[in-house]
Amino acid sequence: MRFETQAIHVGQEPDPSTGATIPPLYLSSTYTQRAPGEHLGYDYSRSNNPTRKNLETSLAALEGGAACAAFSSGLAACSAVLDTLRPGEGVVASHDLYGGTFRLLDKVFRPLGIEVSFAESDKLDAFERAIQTLRKPRLLWVETPTNPLLDVVDIASVCALASSHGLLTAVDNTFATPYLQKPLEWGADYVVHSTTKYLGGHSDVIGGAVIARTAEQLEQVRFLQNARGAVPGPLDCYLVQRGIKTLALRVQRHCDNAGRLARALENIPGVRRVIYPGLPSHPGHGIASKQMLDFGGMLSLELKGGLDSARRFCSALRVFSLAESLGGVESLCCHPATMTHASIPKEIREPRGVTDGLIRLSVGLEHIDDLTSDILQALESSRQ
Repeated sequence: MRFETQAIHVGQEPDPSTGATIPPLYLSSTYTQRAPGEHLGYDYSRSNNPTRKNLETSLAALEGGAACAAFSSGLAACSAVLDTLRPGEGVVASHDLYGGTFRLLDKVFRPLGIEVSFAESDKLDAFERAIQTLRKPRLLWVETPTNPLLDVVDIASVCALASSHGLLTAVDNTFATPYLQKPLEWGADYVVHSTTKYLGGHSDVIGGAVIARTAEQLEQVRFLQNARGAVPGPLDCYLVQRGIKTLALRVQRHCDNAGRLARALENIPGVRRVIYPGLPSHPGHGIASKQMLDFGGMLSLELKGGLDSARRFCSALRVFSLAESLGGVESLCCHPATMTHASIPKEIREPRGVTDGLIRLSVGLEHIDDLTSDILQALESSRQ
């Protein structure tokens, strides 16, 4: 069954009791039992819910995994994987990653005794060196493309490296989605998503998910899902499931628009660099061509004028909205240094490339001519 067919049908079988083509939304928090301990697979909706089960079935199929656990946010999903570590064990993470994930590693898990070492995202030898700095390395964590610098990580290579050291690998696949990239096929053990983004696709739901290569690998994550209780409500699951039905169509349009916009912005005055994996000038273009179906809907710009230019640029936008998040049908602009990555100290983020002049664009589904015109006029304003 091809991806587009899976997205519409897996986990979305017609309701057997009524024939409803779209499965009903199960809002019940509890379930009537025939006798003590005798139920129909559901007893309390924190532990399991039919609507959540449908979403988990769908996501596992789309990523090619054995099992999935859905969460109330992307960070809750990240936390569940990291919660499988024990004090004294360590995680190696790519140095360019979502600010919330950095905060989770640095401010939550480090104080609990988890060692953390960061490596340059696009350098395999950097991951090797980072592993060597840990006493008991257990997990390698990467995003690809990364947030917000869009580094491309060679998934097969880092997974092979991790395996050679006895580590598990988790890949945050939020930017790419399973339509463009399936990390489990390249050797990853876990895939993590913020379903808030492209999977939901309409900026109206918060959620997360963990998909595992084997059901056994997900057992501890699923235990934590129930024990900690960071589960999505059934309406949240329903909205993500509905978004998944159009995922392939939407992501392809995101890619088309982002690619055209990136090419239009090359060599524009005031722009130091355009960062997009689909450009041949991108250092990771070759790897992205190998492991991705297309290059995604995210692109970043670095403005020559620094923070002042960035502020003028953001304030001049008319079609793009200045807002957190990404992956919705509407185009969004983000200034990482003061928004998504503000939790990373300047002395750490700037050497990694998250400068005051960096702009991240989530390119939506509007007409490309309107998007291009909006960016060009905002760039003109940023130079004044």
